[in-house]
Amino acid sequence: MRRDQSADAVEIVACSNHVAGSMENRSLIQRLIGRPEFGPLVLLIIELAVFWGINPDFLSPQNISNILAFTVELGLIALAMTLLMTSGEFDLSVGSLFGFSPVLMWTLFNAGVTSLEVGLLVALVVAAIIGLVNGWFVTQLKIPSFLVTLGMLLVVRGSALFITDGFPQRTWSAEGSWLANLLVGDFYIGPFRVYASLFWFIGAAIVLGYVLTQSRTGNWIQAAGGNPLAARARGVNVSRVKIGLFVLSSVMASLAGVISSLRTSAANPNSGTGYELEVIAMVVIGGTALTGGRGTIIGTVLGILILRVMRNGIVLIGVPGLAYNIFIGAIILGMMALHSWLERRHQAGT
Repeated sequence: MRRDQSADAVEIVACSNHVAGSMENRSLIQRLIGRPEFGPLVLLIIELAVFWGINPDFLSPQNISNILAFTVELGLIALAMTLLMTSGEFDLSVGSLFGFSPVLMWTLFNAGVTSLEVGLLVALVVAAIIGLVNGWFVTQLKIPSFLVTLGMLLVVRGSALFITDGFPQRTWSAEGSWLANLLVGDFYIGPFRVYASLFWFIGAAIVLGYVLTQSRTGNWIQAAGGNPLAARARGVNVSRVKIGLFVLSSVMASLAGVISSLRTSAANPNSGTGYELEVIAMVVIGGTALTGGRGTIIGTVLGILILRVMRNGIVLIGVPGLAYNIFIGAIILGMMALHSWLERRHQAGT
């Protein structure tokens, strides 16, 4: 009798352990699916598979190198925009700064006023001041960031057009310059052509990812976007946090524009037109909440790759490039629906 009871007890314990293990595994899977990065990761894998299936040249070393080269410039802006949107704000002036900063740098250099390196420094400082003005208007005058940065977009774009009379700025070949080598120097890893700017992007992603998820500043950013009143009550200087993020956004947009200019040997005052909306799309597709309070750098990197792969892939398989916006709009709508569904399931505990 005792032997039968012992056997029953062992069987019950084994069944309990099996059920607990199954629940633990299910919980792990549910947590994975519930993460904001899950949807973008699946979409990116599907994109790669579809484009490669239609045109095997899509995953050729040359094409991958081209995708990565163009990814960096918008990617730098998107990384900074992730932090800003997590704090509950937008910056629509980044596209105009992308075009203005190279124009300013080359104008100073071509006029013999400064060296190329000092011209870059001046461009970055001016961008920081523009970000500071944006942040001050938003936090001190309580004007919505959408309106403030829309006005700044027009001011900055108009300044670039005025300086150049609407024509592309004459540029000097930066080949051999240590600055150009540092920012956009290229080399080969086997058949892959790699630009130095890719390492700047990776470094920025690592640093900003750490700041957002592992630092006290990241907690302040999320608190400022999630519940600014509660954040202030807990001693967070919400205004200072947001102003700092506006400065970061402007400086990153300026740096991205300079990198693009050095790589292409061109400085067009109209460069970056529409980039602000594409950058916001990258961040939103990646899982950062439009209302603030939640952001993910990993998700943004996936969002960047999704749109850059889409732009490259549709052209490579023969779809007219003018249809790109159709795909962007469809992806945004689809990802927003997916994020909403996952959020409801997460809140329901299923």
